[in-house]
Amino acid sequence: MSVPKYFELEDGDRLPRIGFGTWQAPPDVLEKAVDAALEAGYRHFDSARAYENEDALGRALNRWIGGDAAKRKELFVVTKLPPSGNRPESVEEYFEASRRDLGLDYIDLYLIHVPFAFEHVPGDLHPKNPDGSMKMDYSTDLVGVWKEVLKLKKSGRVRHVGVSNMNEEQLSRLCAVEKPACLQVEVHVLFQQKKLIAATKQLGIPIVAYSPLGSKALADVLAAKTGRNYPNLLELPTVLNIAKAHSRTPAQVLLRFLLQHGVACIPKSTDPTRIQQNLSVLDFELNKNEMQELAALDRGEDGRICDFMFFVGAEKHTEFPFKK
Repeated sequence: MSVPKYFELEDGDRLPRIGFGTWQAPPDVLEKAVDAALEAGYRHFDSARAYENEDALGRALNRWIGGDAAKRKELFVVTKLPPSGNRPESVEEYFEASRRDLGLDYIDLYLIHVPFAFEHVPGDLHPKNPDGSMKMDYSTDLVGVWKEVLKLKKSGRVRHVGVSNMNEEQLSRLCAVEKPACLQVEVHVLFQQKKLIAATKQLGIPIVAYSPLGSKALADVLAAKTGRNYPNLLELPTVLNIAKAHSRTPAQVLLRFLLQHGVACIPKSTDPTRIQQNLSVLDFELNKNEMQELAALDRGEDGRICDFMFFVGAEKHTEFPFKK
């Protein structure tokens, strides 16, 4: 099964199916990792205001661009409106802060990061109450925020706009205004999001998978807090057996599985060897039986890792997307 290197977006633009994730990467480590990713051939880079490392990404990208407009056009740079900016009047301020730190004239794809909102506290992207809960803004006008994000596209400072971490109902509301260019959500072999992917396929909205390898760093943090057992996707017997059969890494098998399901992936690594390996997934194919074996690993909602419960109090918000 041949997998195209790009998603063809509706305006004819191309979204690379393998991108480079930047979440949980300290700025100094990230800058070196991005240098390695550019050298390996990555051109799709995923960031967010909430990651607090856009400046490091920007430095590495601009070093590589070196003022060459043609090289800038090779890149597909993504960033996101943080929860603290989820109100119509705040979109412009937070977007410009991201664009300034990235050092770019325009952003290729700008996403609403989550549908719920934090209070706006200058200098604090994750404001908390004394008890450790988040300072929530419960007056979120999601459609209003979406309309303001669309204005960024009309201004020419953003080429495409989309959303992240939204459910079908929220997506439907936004589609009534204008269809997002893509939906970025957690997808991996234990959490395959079959219903959501089927719905977005009907709408013609590409899915971009974050944590396609399971985000072990986040899983370890959550396990320490909750006592819940989060399996290491790279050590699942089925994945290991298939990797051995193809002389591939477990990560390559996990990524190839999603690609063959029509999902784009943004794996994150800071190791140069793994960075290269994660990009090298278009030159082999999983057979029908292997795809079925991997599909059988799906745990549904129980497989979700990034449930945002680390944002204490967010589940009380009317726009919290993962209500059971």
